[in-house]
This record gives sequence, structure tokens and C-alpha cells, in this order.
Amino acid sequence: MKRIGYGQVEPNHLSAQRTGQIYAQLPATGIDQLENGQFAKYDYANKKVDFSANAEIEWMLVFNEVKLYDGYRQTYKDYVALASDNADKVIYPRLFKTNIGDIFTTNCLKLAASSATGETEMGDYAEGQKLGINNKGFLDPTVSTGLQFQIVKVYTLADGQDAVKVQRIA
Repeated sequence: MKRIGYGQVEPNHLSAQRTGQIYAQLPATGIDQLENGQFAKYDYANKKVDFSANAEIEWMLVFNEVKLYDGYRQTYKDYVALASDNADKVIYPRLFKTNIGDIFTTNCLKLAASSATGETEMGDYAEGQKLGINNKGFLDPTVSTGLQFQIVKVYTLADGQDAVKVQRIA
């Protein structure tokens, strides 16, 4: 599977939309780029969002509001939160807490995209495969600790790109 552009999320069933478990007030320190579908940690005690190794802080889904200014030439694959786009050079991401049973479709797997037009090789995936979260916040089949998601369907996004529908199982 490969994706063109940045990661996308289709929220099939995210409980945070109903429970209000959405966090969006802390700066992402030391992070230059966050794609939708990536994960980060909301470290309230230290007043920052990061990819901390602290196992006590839960990974949360990056689901920023997409801001596209040319609806004729831009689509969801063109959106990424970049620190360089902000006056203070800091990203203030919107993070959704995922709960067991939550379902979403994404193409944000394994590693970061290089641009809105570049291709990113994500590897091959199959139904039933389990995904953990790597140290850069991407769903990754080589990680078997921490939060776990299971692929329930190899799928596509609205723009026809390869994707997987996943459900949180642990």
C-alpha cells in the first residue's frame, strides 16, 4: 500500500465526538509536522504534546480540523499541521482519546509523508492484523505493546487512496 500526500482520517465511530474527550490546548513541543491519523501524547503535567516514552501517558489520535484555502485544487491529502506555518512556530494539535471499540479509517501508517504530492510506501496489510503505535506516533505492525488496533477491513478513503479500517482492541 502507498499513500499520496499526508495522512487522513475518516471517523467511522470515535467516541470522543460524543464524550468530549478532545484535547486541544497544549503546544506540540519539538514537533515540526503532525498528520491526521498520527498519534501523540497529551502531557498535561508538563504542559506539552509530544512523543514521550512515558508509558503512563496514553497515545491520542491527531485529528486536526482541516484548513484548506483552495477548494478547487486541494483535498484532505494536502493538509498537514506544520510548525513553520504558525507565527510562534508551534503546533497546537487537536487530539482525540480513543476507547476500546472505536473505529476509524486511515492511511497514516508507519512513517511521515514528505509532501502533499509525494508517495509514501506503507507496506502490505491484511484483515485481522494488529497495529501498535511507534515512537513517532504512527500505527505500525511491528509494535505489539501499548494501545492496540486491529485491521477490520483493507479499504479506501473518499479520494480512492489505499487505507485500512481499524478498531481499537486494547
